[in-house]
Amino acid sequence: MNDSIEINVETTYLSSESNPDENKYYFLYTVLIKNKGNKKAKLLSRHWIIKDDNGKIQDVKGEGVIGEQPDISPGDEFQYTSGTMIETSLGTMKGSYHMIDDEDNYFDAVIPEFVLSIPRIIH
Repeated sequence: MNDSIEINVETTYLSSESNPDENKYYFLYTVLIKNKGNKKAKLLSRHWIIKDDNGKIQDVKGEGVIGEQPDISPGDEFQYTSGTMIETSLGTMKGSYHMIDDEDNYFDAVIPEFVLSIPRIIH
């Protein structure tokens, strides 16, 4: 079932919330979850592994996403935006969503690793 869930992520560096002098870099990430299968899937919980360029790892687990546990019907998608703070201008995130289908089968949908990076200025 987990190959029926497609996950795409786009990131944005939020300079207004960041303070590089204090090693605070804030990133928004927008996640699009598509149900490409033939069963409804409910997102129960999330697990993120957030790593900065110093090797510091944040292991984040919690119920749902943005206060919701969305039901995603076959062919439908769910999109949300959240944010994270890291101590370097470069980092990565990856993880999984723990889900259940409409036949009470639990499964994990893998969130592929993506990069958190401030925009580079090329002269």
